[in-house]
Amino acid sequence: MADREGKGDERFRRMLSRLKERRFRLTPQRLAVVEILARDRTHPSASEIYERVRQRFPTLSLATVYKTLFLLKELGEVLELGFPDGSNHYDGYHPRPHPHLICLRCRKIFDPELKRLDDLEKQVQRRTGFRVLSHRLDFFGLCPECAKEKKG
Repeated sequence: MADREGKGDERFRRMLSRLKERRFRLTPQRLAVVEILARDRTHPSASEIYERVRQRFPTLSLATVYKTLFLLKELGEVLELGFPDGSNHYDGYHPRPHPHLICLRCRKIFDPELKRLDDLEKQVQRRTGFRVLSHRLDFFGLCPECAKEKKG
């Protein structure tokens, strides 16, 4: 799902600015990886990013994708969603902890708009005294398209 609100442009500029601050090289390949992460709302995997960028830059190495992901993750500009099967996915569009809906059939990942969860972290800290550094909340099930197929 592509960016519709212009937020992707803002994210792209921010990510580039953070890389420039740290004096990382901004090769055309790295810029292409950053662009996908900044504008894509589908939470692509490293291999999906690699395949898309490789269409424009056939000599791209998978190592370049992983190095760029590592740098952006280190800068707090990419959220990594790890899964037990090793199929990590990345969110550069909305890189702060937030809930995800994950379809068990087609494996698409969605970002629900759940306003009431914004205060959950504060509530957990207040009630338990636990200092939350990060969190992850995932809901697993079937997206509307897959649920429709299952019924039919």
